[in-house]
Amino acid sequence: MAITTPSDWSFPPCINCKNRILKPKICSSCKTLPFLSNIFFNSRTLVAKSSRCSSPVLEEKSQKTPSKNSQVIELDLEQIQDYSSITTTTNGTTTCLPDSKDLNGLICNLLKDPQTQGIGYDCYEKAKGNKDFRPDKSTLKLLIRYLVNSNKWGSIFSLSKDLRSLQVLPDSSTCCKLISSCMKARKFKIVNSFLELFVIADQETGVLAFDSAMKGYNKLHMYSSSVVLYEKMRSAGLVLDPGCYCSIMEAFTKIGNCDKVVALFEEFESKNVESAPYYAQIYKNLCESLGKSGRAFESLEYFRDMTKKGIQEDHSFYSVLICGFASIREVNMAEELLEEAEGKKMLRDPALFLKLVLMYIEEGCMEKTLDVVASMTRVKIRVSDCIFCAIVNGFSRKRGLRAAVEVYEELCSEGNEPGQVTYASVLNLYCRLGLYSKAEMVFSEMEQKGFDKCVVAYSSMIAMYGKTGRPKDAMKLVAKMKERGCQPNVWVYNALLDIHGKVLNLRQVEKIWKEMKRRKIFPDRVSYTSIISAYSKAREFDKCLIYYQEFTLNGGRLDRAMAGIMVGVFSKMNRVDELISLLQNMKREGTKLDGRLQRSALNSLRDAGLQIQAKWLQESFGAT
Repeated sequence: MAITTPSDWSFPPCINCKNRILKPKICSSCKTLPFLSNIFFNSRTLVAKSSRCSSPVLEEKSQKTPSKNSQVIELDLEQIQDYSSITTTTNGTTTCLPDSKDLNGLICNLLKDPQTQGIGYDCYEKAKGNKDFRPDKSTLKLLIRYLVNSNKWGSIFSLSKDLRSLQVLPDSSTCCKLISSCMKARKFKIVNSFLELFVIADQETGVLAFDSAMKGYNKLHMYSSSVVLYEKMRSAGLVLDPGCYCSIMEAFTKIGNCDKVVALFEEFESKNVESAPYYAQIYKNLCESLGKSGRAFESLEYFRDMTKKGIQEDHSFYSVLICGFASIREVNMAEELLEEAEGKKMLRDPALFLKLVLMYIEEGCMEKTLDVVASMTRVKIRVSDCIFCAIVNGFSRKRGLRAAVEVYEELCSEGNEPGQVTYASVLNLYCRLGLYSKAEMVFSEMEQKGFDKCVVAYSSMIAMYGKTGRPKDAMKLVAKMKERGCQPNVWVYNALLDIHGKVLNLRQVEKIWKEMKRRKIFPDRVSYTSIISAYSKAREFDKCLIYYQEFTLNGGRLDRAMAGIMVGVFSKMNRVDELISLLQNMKREGTKLDGRLQRSALNSLRDAGLQIQAKWLQESFGAT
């Protein structure tokens, strides 16, 4: 049998206070420690700590500062003397190891210190080769904390195999934290590996772990994955706890399976669980699911039943209930719950106010949208840009453009601040009403408040400059837009094409068109209509045909404007076949012709001697 000698040890010498070279003490009952030597002294520098020397000094000056690849560790060698020895024989070599209890203590001490955590993990890797070694819960807790904080996911996956072979488990709290950490890092394979282990080893831990996994999937909006875990729990015979019921009900709520949510709630109720910490959340999931499914009255019944049981409600319940009734346009019930919630000081969710505004708009009760704003003011909730814009656009749709700008000005006078979306909408309204000076004032206000990257506002202003005959101002605004990092979209380019096309600036039109292609802004029907109209006015009909063919090849569909322009083009070019084909397409799609173009088409057909086609044209589109 080969016996190692002291000269084989990896312990470096240390120097005491009298500058004498000392060798570390070794337990007399354990003459060899190759196990610890391999762990602690391989590629690392160990500074032995002695009670007789307060500050060990290294021999060489060049070794005073450890290199980046080395780690200075303080280890009291006298503590190692206290370990009881276990002698194992491998390939004829005798190895002396500490027993499992003391080795767990050693690993824990190393894992507690951030400077020695890596060594502690190496120690665990070596120790698990000993058939008598079993990591205890403290060791596993510290080990998992180290691996998670270090993002060593491969080692964590390997740990799941170790736990299976060693038949040990961390405490339930550590298991849940491990699953939650893996879910945050989206390490789903590792999660599944641990869940399979927990189910086999300990069902109570398995239930808690599955709940943590379902919560993680719900946070990631992966609700179908939560349902898969729920099915696995059922097949494994696990009994759901209140937390699991809460998580799976939330998943089914988001998926929209209301019947399953109700079934799970009834199942939970049948267990007669008293004062469960998740009781209120379970009821909330139930009420939300019923409200989204149009069953708001059932949702209200469950809510009333919950309050009778003494379960405390919060503001989120009223938000769910009011939104549910608003969705089915039950105005009276929504208003009653709103009044009740305000009396209890439980109006805190801006989403419910938006639902009420949309409900009143659909019902045509426009004045009541202003009552919603008054309610928000009373409970000190700021009117959001979304709500502001919804009210302005609602008035525009139901009462007209002028009523919309009036309500905008009224809300502003009351201290409500519009955001970018509202500004863009009102700017468009002013332009459509011809109130150009007010439009410029709104745009200037937007710039002052930092809303200088709104493409919709830019397109409205550029179109306004076109209507007022200010092409230079339009081009300056586009240049300013690009300087601010806001790239023009197809709306902006369409406005520019229209501006320059009206004044027959074909050179600029062609330049804008090429810039669109270069920036990969795909032209739409308005783009093609503008450029074809420009060339038609300039009587460059060949160009009109080129762009029209490109339009049709790209799948463009005729509208009245495009059809009218091309009828004129074909008529003036005496391209009778294309004209007849175009007219047939217009008839098939129900597109109308104005009197001028109809007369032009009719004259073209008569000049070509196509009396039958001319008669068909009159019958199809009416006599002029």
